[in-house]
Amino acid sequence: MIKVENVSFKYKNSNKTILDNLNFEVKDGEIIAIVGQNGSGKSTIGKLISGIIKLKHGNITIDGLKIKDKKVQDKIGIVFQNPENQIIFNNIYDELSFSLKGLEKAEIESRIENSLKQVGMLEYKNNDLYSLSLGQKQRIMIAEVLAKKPKYIILDEPTTMIDSQGKEIIYKIIENLKNEGYTIICITNLADEILIADRTLILKNGKIAHEIENEDLINKSYLLKESGIKEPILLEILDKLKENEIILDIKNFTVDELIYKLKGKLKDEKCN
Repeated sequence: MIKVENVSFKYKNSNKTILDNLNFEVKDGEIIAIVGQNGSGKSTIGKLISGIIKLKHGNITIDGLKIKDKKVQDKIGIVFQNPENQIIFNNIYDELSFSLKGLEKAEIESRIENSLKQVGMLEYKNNDLYSLSLGQKQRIMIAEVLAKKPKYIILDEPTTMIDSQGKEIIYKIIENLKNEGYTIICITNLADEILIADRTLILKNGKIAHEIENEDLINKSYLLKESGIKEPILLEILDKLKENEIILDIKNFTVDELIYKLKGKLKDEKCN
């Protein structure tokens, strides 16, 4: 479990408080989305939890260990929005093996192969990174994190720069990783990424203004609008259907179920 307790933060040479006595928890095995307007401190949270920037006020513990503990760094991996800013080597194998220095060759080979399988990129193992699309590069960056075998993964706006097809592939990867037992923090403002999460935390004025469970998104979607976050189209559809007494479960929504319910509604109206 990740615990963020009474965390406040200001960047050096700035009087602006980015995070103000922030408190929340991330349970093992869940996906949480952290959303908020630009400048709300979303990415700062990810950098503090991952240890990229130093915590000065408050406490962050991971599985009971303070963020300063060196053992914690092996538990967390972070992926940023622009994969090209993270690439060090041209060759994919070299890129992934670099972060695994110190391990035996057989272990390195095994980790690289498994992590590339997890993101559907094994066939590209010996290719050059710069020949790939932006979406494929991001999948390699996710594989690089997975190769280190973290328990927790932070995704900082991972699909912002990727086309719709690439987004869908990464959404599926995220869902698969959850099924494999990973705990994921997804920092985002994209509607579809909110839908993947088990919980959504809305950040405002450096604090968690609202916390919404996935199953409550339909009833509480107005909180997203009030916070300047675009409402997922699926929620708009489900909300309109609800107004017409057609109730569908957001977690188990399928097109087939929608058609079945609509047919039943039309049949009832004809009978009346």
